Amino acid sequence: MKAVLQRVLSASVECEDKIVSEIGKGFMVLLGVTKNDTAEEADILASKIAGLRIFTDENDKMNLSLEDVGGEVIVVSNFTLCADCKHGRRPSFINAQRPIQANELYEYFIKRLKFYGVTKVGTGVFGGDMQVRIQNDGPVTLILDTDEWK
Repeated sequence: MKAVLQRVLSASVECEDKIVSEIGKGFMVLLGVTKNDTAEEADILASKIAGLRIFTDENDKMNLSLEDVGGEVIVVSNFTLCADCKHGRRPSFINAQRPIQANELYEYFIKRLKFYGVTKVGTGVFGGDMQVRIQNDGPVTLILDTDEWK
């Protein structure tokens, strides 16, 4: 699994002219599910994100987690994170998981974030054409890839 995580002051997702999720302080997570991903990768990634200490403390050090700051999360499925751009000018998406299996792991990932203590988890619309708005905080942006952790 691949995730682009942005620390935000606020974020929202709109689909078909309706706001489907919005949060205050927390994380915007763009999630890419690859064809080799399993529930194990989803669990590892959810645990990592829930526990990341990237909010600043009273000494201006990145030392606080989502739980410490009462943070919220929006998770947006994003198959384009699985793009292979090595050859030519058009990306190949052969490494992206098929939609049904990807949606199952996306939903499982959301459940695992809640299991690890994230109290508010918003979502995008799986497979939808969405407009994502963020007010980046920092900016702090991390790229997480479970393939690199094996």
